[in-house]
Amino acid sequence: MALLQIAEPGMAAAPHQHRLAVGIDLGTTNSLVATVKSGSAVCLADAAGAVSLPSVVRYAENGETVVGAAALAMQKRDPAHTISSAKRLIGRSLDDIDTAHLPYRFSPSEQIIGIHTRHGIKTPIEVSAAILDSLRERAEAALGGNLVGAVITVPAYFDDAQRQATKDAARLAGINVLRLLNEPTAAAIAYGLDNVSEGTFVVYDLGGGTFDVSVLKLSKGLFEVKATNGHSALGGDDFDHRLFCHLLESKNLSLTDDGDVQLLMGLARQAKETLSEADEASVRAELHDGTLLEARISRSEFHAMTQHLVAKTIEPVKQALKDADVSKADIKGVILVGGATRMLHVRQAVATFFGQTPLTNLNPDQVVALGAAMQADVLAGNKHEDEWLLLDVTPLSLGLETYGGLAERIIPRNSTLPTARAQEFTTFKDGQTAMTVHVVQGERELVADCRSLAKFTLRGIPPMVAGAARIRITFQVDADGLLSVSAREQTTGVQAQIEVKPSYGLDDAAITQMLQDSLSHAKDDAAARARAEAQVEAEGLLAAVRGALALDADLLNEQELAEVNRHLDALENALPEAAADVLRAQTQALAQATDTFAARRMDRNIQRALQGKAIGEL
Repeated sequence: MALLQIAEPGMAAAPHQHRLAVGIDLGTTNSLVATVKSGSAVCLADAAGAVSLPSVVRYAENGETVVGAAALAMQKRDPAHTISSAKRLIGRSLDDIDTAHLPYRFSPSEQIIGIHTRHGIKTPIEVSAAILDSLRERAEAALGGNLVGAVITVPAYFDDAQRQATKDAARLAGINVLRLLNEPTAAAIAYGLDNVSEGTFVVYDLGGGTFDVSVLKLSKGLFEVKATNGHSALGGDDFDHRLFCHLLESKNLSLTDDGDVQLLMGLARQAKETLSEADEASVRAELHDGTLLEARISRSEFHAMTQHLVAKTIEPVKQALKDADVSKADIKGVILVGGATRMLHVRQAVATFFGQTPLTNLNPDQVVALGAAMQADVLAGNKHEDEWLLLDVTPLSLGLETYGGLAERIIPRNSTLPTARAQEFTTFKDGQTAMTVHVVQGERELVADCRSLAKFTLRGIPPMVAGAARIRITFQVDADGLLSVSAREQTTGVQAQIEVKPSYGLDDAAITQMLQDSLSHAKDDAAARARAEAQVEAEGLLAAVRGALALDADLLNEQELAEVNRHLDALENALPEAAADVLRAQTQALAQATDTFAARRMDRNIQRALQGKAIGEL
């Protein structure tokens, strides 16, 4: 029997041909590119032998765009036109970020951030594209050919806007994106394949600008993400900034020169890195006005002033374990990822919490890029002796708004990607011919407390009585975490759909806050949902009874009509403020008071249907 090779369209490789694909860790502080050579993943170096590329772009006076170490070297002299940490800005708006310590002149916009440079206004997408383009050129020079594509890593807590912006940056750089891959998942791939590990692991990823934690179940051939959590605006940069502020406070300084700010921030970062190896670090700088700043910082001082930042990483870890339904005792190993995990008090905090020494046998700066390269090699269609499967998850629930402002979850958080789920809905009012589908994201019970992603309208619904129409709504999330939603009326086949590509102005820090709010407001949310559901039920019954009375009130005698009206008034008066249990009781009382009326109406309707018809016609 012949064997058939199955691959993505256009990606099938001849047995002798190795298709060139890379993994890219697009980092806040540094970026890397890796590939698989002779079965092993390796990071690619530039002509000078440097593996890490500083994620810095300078727009020079001569019209040249400078990327990497050369740009970083000029940052202190030319801070306004040298952009760093673009990853913290991508997919966000000015309202989402603290611009107080940034030396850039921003362009006002409701959607996407613009930065004034000598080369015109540049967006974080364009800055990221310049970094990616430099990595692509490095890879193609090292591998001797054009790339078929790349797997690019993103923080697990990047939202749709940030993921889409990252893909746009890759396209500008001429890179075919095989997949966006969560950074902790990439690390799990590297450790799982290199160490042939099995069991439940935690990936603790503290990078330059973001913190992610993932709980993963590793078994032979399977990488399954059980839960994710994190903080989308916490990273090594925050430790640098805290040390920077300490230096200003201790010397009673107030810096007004952007060059001085960048100089001192760079020295703070160097001191932080020194304190991971030594007990003390010294800082010496001559400022723009001639002031000489000299200071010595001990490791214990640095740990004390930044301990609150370390503590902020532990709460998401606790929540991820809870979501995965595992205890600390179930964790076989903790993988440290990101250069910031070199700080000793970070390692000590992780070791104390889990009661075990974290795994550090792979370079924490390179492990994400190495894992991405392994995934890229598979997606490119290159032959592997060991086949393995990667299952990722969506970090927040996806759903839609139902009548009464309720959020109905379609895809729960931590669902394995890619995924598709469908659910049927119906109309609330008689004769309704259109329905607005409001797509939301979050864990709260009310739409007002969730994040709006998109809206679209399904038109052409046949006019029917309320509840008769059948509208099937399907949610599909691809492997990159991007969502498409479609709605179809089942009897006529009319349909509408939307790909959710939200504007780049949404607050990604709100994602982490959503999870925290869902826990702290769980009791209130349950009460609010119960009341909203009771209100919807009450309003539906009120409308039905009023409509019936308008047609057939003559079926009731004066006393019966008065009793029905009394219950109608009681329920109507209770609607604005009554609790859920009161509304349910009043609704039940009205339903019971109209039982006889409903039976008489049914008899009348049957008589109307049969009137004037012969038995043979029935």
